[in-house]
Amino acid sequence: MSTNVKELVRRFRDELWNEGNLKVADEIIAPNCLYHIYDPITPFAGTGPERAMKSVVMFRAAFPDLQMTIEDLFAEGDRAMARWTCRGTHTGDLLGVSPSRMQVTVAGMDMYRVADGKIQEFWINWDAMGLMQQIGLEPVANEASA
Repeated sequence: MSTNVKELVRRFRDELWNEGNLKVADEIIAPNCLYHIYDPITPFAGTGPERAMKSVVMFRAAFPDLQMTIEDLFAEGDRAMARWTCRGTHTGDLLGVSPSRMQVTVAGMDMYRVADGKIQEFWINWDAMGLMQQIGLEPVANEASA
């Protein structure tokens, strides 16, 4: 089972996110997939492949050269955990923020639960504040203000 779980995670990050192949979402994400995403950037609610597609479209429009690299990938039974790094250049609008032309790097970790050959549940923890700071959306604290 772990090999199949790892293959789904790789397809999620490589084909869906890196290549922007939205058709993959229907192939690998269950229609009622639950998302556990608690950040100030990802505005989409709901379940299923559509939610993932909306996020991919939004972020790839803002970062057309977006590339995610899976740094570590572990799987056991029906669960997988991935640690990744994402890089891209902010050349498109992101939530009303005009392109900064900044090259950004953010890191994150995902956990997936798979059943019946599809992602059924997805948790993500990523450096949303770091992304906001790098594109100028949030000020960076300095020693004088700390």
